[in-house]
Amino acid sequence: MRILIAGAGGYIGIPLYEELAKRGHEVWGFDRWFFGKKPMGIASGIYADIRTVDPRKMPQMDAVIDLAGLSNDASADIDPELTTSINLHGACRLATLAKDAGTRRYIYSSSCSIYGAGERAGLSEGDDPNPLTAYARSKVGVEDHLRSIASPDFDPIIFRNATVFGASPRMRFDLAVNIMTLRAWRDRLIYVMGSGKQYRPFVHVLDVVRAFVLAVERKEYTNDTFNVGCDSMNMSIEELSSRVKNVFPSADVHNIPDDPDKRSYNVSFQKIKSAMQFKVHHDVTMGICEVKDALIKGKISGDDPTAYTLNWYRSLMDWDRRLSEIRLDGRIL
Repeated sequence: MRILIAGAGGYIGIPLYEELAKRGHEVWGFDRWFFGKKPMGIASGIYADIRTVDPRKMPQMDAVIDLAGLSNDASADIDPELTTSINLHGACRLATLAKDAGTRRYIYSSSCSIYGAGERAGLSEGDDPNPLTAYARSKVGVEDHLRSIASPDFDPIIFRNATVFGASPRMRFDLAVNIMTLRAWRDRLIYVMGSGKQYRPFVHVLDVVRAFVLAVERKEYTNDTFNVGCDSMNMSIEELSSRVKNVFPSADVHNIPDDPDKRSYNVSFQKIKSAMQFKVHHDVTMGICEVKDALIKGKISGDDPTAYTLNWYRSLMDWDRRLSEIRLDGRIL
């Protein structure tokens, strides 16, 4: 199959590209490459922005996977208008371009963050979203757009991913399991933000990759929405800190009670388990140990500035401002 991955240079995108290529698919990477030039191993690609890409650059694909956009709630809150232009309008535009190019299978990476402050445990795909951030609101808007343009010739699959964890070539240390593990290893400190009672569902990055592969290769799933994760990995931040403490017994736990994050959601993953026979292969403790091992061996680094999405975006915006002030005739020097 010919498959295009938008956001191919990201935390999920790189291992997904590698897995699909290993399975014999012709995979194209589409990215703005905000986090560095095209990674090794991504052979065919499109260097463009989903907001402005020339429709003529959109080849007909058997499947398109959209992982693109500002990648978490905090980053998306830097500039709500920018978030809307990329994560909502850009994503809707990409879906429409893919449909117009004749793509049948379209898989969109949404988020369980759309549930916001859930009123009960076991929130399912049929429950109303309660988005609390610009990031989550943009995800809801794209989901609505995909449903509005679905047709017999255009089958969107929406994956609402749990909070992802685990080691990846484009590492992220702005995700709960990963950053808590890094600080416990490096600083011997475990920070619990807010009350610690707030819930999150978690899922390993390679299990997310497996879900996308299933959606690409099995055609019986059409125009549907799935939460991606596992019921047993719904846990409070306090419980997560205990898991990290078990791996790093010498680390001290520090509570920061005034954290303003009000999100708390406990999600059901029974639908994807039943409909797609999806089961996770990695639990949270395995992920903590994996990240620890990768740090010890130097496969990933807590000093990599691109691993902190919010700060990296801020740096890019600051560089752009500084360079624009000294650029003359289109040149710096």
